[in-house]
Amino acid sequence: MKGNTMAERRVNVGWAEGLHARPASIFVRAATASGVPMTIAKADGNPVNAASMLAVLGLGAQGGEEIVLASDAEGAEVALDRLAKLVAEGLEELPETV
Repeated sequence: MKGNTMAERRVNVGWAEGLHARPASIFVRAATASGVPMTIAKADGNPVNAASMLAVLGLGAQGGEEIVLASDAEGAEVALDRLAKLVAEGLEELPETV
């Protein structure tokens, strides 16, 4: 039993084209590189594995739409903050904070 509480970040998609093709690829690479298992969901939808390209593409998240990032793993707070910044600002790569 982990005993950790679920950390969550709600953020609007900053890429004009939404989480499709290139932005989804950037997001999935960043989620995988974080080393923290997490989920991503539309605000009203079911969560999917944030490290799965097909799952992220399947969300069909549009630019400006709210998504929810969540994890109960150790290190989740920092990882979610970094991924939330990436998504909200539509960055080309994961922000370096280490």
